[in-house]
Formats: sequence, structure tokens, C-alpha cells
Amino acid sequence: MLVISYICDKLNGKFIMQRTLSTVEYSGEEEKMAVFAKALSHPVRIKILKLLDSQVCCFTGELTEIIPMAQSTISQHLKALLEAGLIQGEINPPKVRYCIDRENWLKACAVFSGFFTRDREFRCSK
Repeated sequence: MLVISYICDKLNGKFIMQRTLSTVEYSGEEEKMAVFAKALSHPVRIKILKLLDSQVCCFTGELTEIIPMAQSTISQHLKALLEAGLIQGEINPPKVRYCIDRENWLKACAVFSGFFTRDREFRCSK
């Protein structure tokens, strides 16, 4: 696998691209964070999560009544959230139930808060 990495040249303030054929290994936490981040990468998905989080119980209505988009588009966004484990759903026609998956929600909170609250030493500056 070809990996491209960027190195900051402190003296000249330039980024240098370096190519390598070595394998990059990721921790379980890094992989999980990437899955959650990808699921959170669209504003509609954020809107869906906020809606589900504001519910006292699972949401059983039509999301297209709240979010004016095609059902197929909403379904694709729900699928991404389901695959990431941030929500759980049950399809029992004519109703569909969606809820926040509390266990994975707490994992996502822990992973992101650990990443963003760490003291960082930024070596490159603009």
C-alpha cells in the first residue's frame, strides 16, 4: 500500500511530501473514531441525531415530514448512522422506529472528548 505522509520543515515552514510502502497500523480507537466521524460528516445526519436525541422515546414518525427530503435520501443517511452504530432501528411496516444507540453514543462521546481535550503540542504554525 502506498502511503503519503506530510512532514513539516520547521526551518523553512514548508510541508514535504514523503512516500512510503510501509503499512500504516491504526488503533481500535482511531478506527472507531473514523467510523463515527464519517457518520457525522453530513449536516442531515446531525439533524437526524439531534431530532432523535430530543425524543422522550423512539421516533416512529416519517422523517420526511420534518426534514423536507426524498425518503430515499433520508434512508441513505439513516443507513450510514445505523452502520456506524449511532442509532438503532426497527422496521415493522407501516412503522419504523429509530432511537439513539445509547451505548455507542457514549463510546463516541468518550472517543471524541479524549481526542479534542488532550493537550497538544503544535509544532507547525502558520
